[in-house]
Amino acid sequence: MAATSATTFSIGSAVSVGCKGSRFPQTKPSAAWFISQNSLMSFGGLKAATSMSYETEASFVGKESSAALRGSFTLKARKANQGSRRGLQPMASYKVAILGAGGGIGQPLALLIKMSPLVSALNLYDIANVKGVAADISHCNTPSHVRDFTGASELGDCLKDVNVAVIPAGVPRKPGMTRDDLFNINANIVKTLVEAVADNCPDAFIHIISNPVNSTVPIAAEVLKQKGVYDPKKLFGVTTLDVVRANTFVAQKKNLKLIDVDVPVVGGHAGITILPLLSKMKPSVSFTDEEVEQLTVRIQNAGTEVVEAKAGAGSATLSMAYAAARFVESSLRALDGDGDVYECSFVQSDLTDLPFFASRIKLGRNGVEALIPSDLVGLSEYEEKALEALKPELKASIEKGMTFVHKQPITA
Repeated sequence: MAATSATTFSIGSAVSVGCKGSRFPQTKPSAAWFISQNSLMSFGGLKAATSMSYETEASFVGKESSAALRGSFTLKARKANQGSRRGLQPMASYKVAILGAGGGIGQPLALLIKMSPLVSALNLYDIANVKGVAADISHCNTPSHVRDFTGASELGDCLKDVNVAVIPAGVPRKPGMTRDDLFNINANIVKTLVEAVADNCPDAFIHIISNPVNSTVPIAAEVLKQKGVYDPKKLFGVTTLDVVRANTFVAQKKNLKLIDVDVPVVGGHAGITILPLLSKMKPSVSFTDEEVEQLTVRIQNAGTEVVEAKAGAGSATLSMAYAAARFVESSLRALDGDGDVYECSFVQSDLTDLPFFASRIKLGRNGVEALIPSDLVGLSEYEEKALEALKPELKASIEKGMTFVHKQPITA
C-alpha cells in the first residue's frame, strides 16, 4: 500500500519503473516505454530513449505521480543526451536470492523478478527441483543472470554478496491445517535459512514471506540477534498481499478505478490481525457499517477463500508472488536511491505497544527510513475496536516465534 509503487513489470520494448515524486505517498505502479533507435545490447529488445510515452490507464499510477514521473524522466533523458548519445539506460546492478524458488510462490516470483531491469543476478535456491526452474527462466531476454543452487551445501554460495534475500520457503496452508501445524514446519525452515543469511550476507534486505509471518519475522529477528547481525531496518515481513487485496476488493465494491485506490492495511498478516483502514483510503469514500464489516472480513479471510477454491491443491501462490515481486521492486528502487518509496510491511515498530507491527513505512538505501504514524490517528470507532481486538492474538504470535528460537540451538 502506500508505496509509491507496485511496479508494473514489462517485457519486450518496455522498461518498468516505479513512479517518483508523488505529492502523497501511494501504492501506485507505473510503466514507462522508452523509444529510440539505439538498442541496449544488455537487455534484448529494450530501447534506450530520449522521449517516452506514458500510459496511466494501463497501470496504477496516480495523476500527481504521472506528472512527476514524466518530468523526472524528461530531465534524466535530457541530461543523458547531453553527456552521451546512448540516452537513458536501466541500471541492472542488484543481486537477489529467492530461497524456496522451486515452490508454488517461488517459481512465479522468480519469473517476475527476472523481468526487473534493476536486477543483475538472480540466484534461485531450493532443496530440490530448482535446476529446471532456473533453466526455464534463464531464457528470458532480460539483464539478470540466473543461477541455481540445490541443497544445504550450496546455500552459502547462493547468498554470497546478495542485496535482497527473499524467503518464500515452507509448506503452504492446506484445508484442515491448523496454525500450529503450519508453525511447527515452517519455523524450522525459516530459522535455518535466516542463519545462512546472517552468515553470508548480513547486510542484505530480508523479505519474509513464509507463514505464519506474525511468528516467522520474530523468529528471524531472534536468530539475527543471536548471530550478532540484527538490523531491524532491514528485516521485513511481506504483507503487501493484504494491501493488493484491499485495493482490489474496495475498487470492485465501489466501482472505482483501481488506479485511484489506496487502502492502508496495518496490524499483522493473519485473520483478525489484518486491519484495512477504510477510513484512511484514497480517494475518500463513504461506507455503510455493513460494507465496512463485509470488506474487512473478506480481506482478512481472502487467503482461506483461495485455499478453499483450490480444494486442497494449494494456497494463494500467484497473487502472493505478484505482491512479493512488488515489494522486491520497491526495495530495489530504494536501494537505487529513489527517495519516494512507501510500502506496508510487518517490521519492528514502536507505533503500538507491540514489538512488531505492520504499517506504512518509508524505504531508503538502509532499509526502513521511517514509520508512518499518521494512519493510526483519527481512526473510526470500528477500526479503534478492531485494533485493540487484534493485539492479544498478534502479541501471542510474536511471543511464540521468539520463544521458539530461545529453545533452539543456533548453528555456529
